[in-house]
Amino acid sequence: MTEDLTLDEIRVALAPGIAANAAFDGWSDAARDMAADAKGIDRGIAALAFPGGAVDMIDAWFASVDAAMAAALPPEQLAAMKIRGRIAALVEARLAAVATSRESLRRALTILAMPQHLARGARLGWRTVDEIWARAGDTATDYNHYTKRTILLGVYAATVTVFLDDDSDDWADTRAFLARRIDGIMRFEKAKAGFVRRTGHMPSLSRFIGRLRYPVV
Repeated sequence: MTEDLTLDEIRVALAPGIAANAAFDGWSDAARDMAADAKGIDRGIAALAFPGGAVDMIDAWFASVDAAMAAALPPEQLAAMKIRGRIAALVEARLAAVATSRESLRRALTILAMPQHLARGARLGWRTVDEIWARAGDTATDYNHYTKRTILLGVYAATVTVFLDDDSDDWADTRAFLARRIDGIMRFEKAKAGFVRRTGHMPSLSRFIGRLRYPVV
């Protein structure tokens, strides 16, 4: 029964429908209300589920897209791939989940690019690339955790830009673009690992300064 749903469950239930309507009506109250009507959810309750308006609706949709990406590639399937294959497959799965809603995505990105929404947009982007790296098997907790996600965020944003206007068969142009960028990530990670190995035994300036300040007794 829809009246028994929590606000979190309502957000999950309505997000895909709102996104479908947003292609024509924008990320608006009208898009939300039509999605609520289709699910038999009271419009007033639906409004309570998205107190932040458009950005809350977009947030919920992006979360549903991340969930679709995860469902499309279960852990056992990813485990059989090399790391670059996992990253590519996860990004492509996420693009596949929005392929029928490209106009809605375009409108969502326009909203998130507004100055008042830049911070929220950055958080949503980070959430996605963090999910991708985690599902790809990354367990780094040091600076590598942040560099990997920062680089992938740039790659993902650029890939989405290509994807939005890609009319090639099966998004061949987007796939080729993504493959080249992932190759760049892998080359960078390989070079970074080599640098760390070469410098791992070199004296650390920060440790030296720390000992001057806090001498070992």
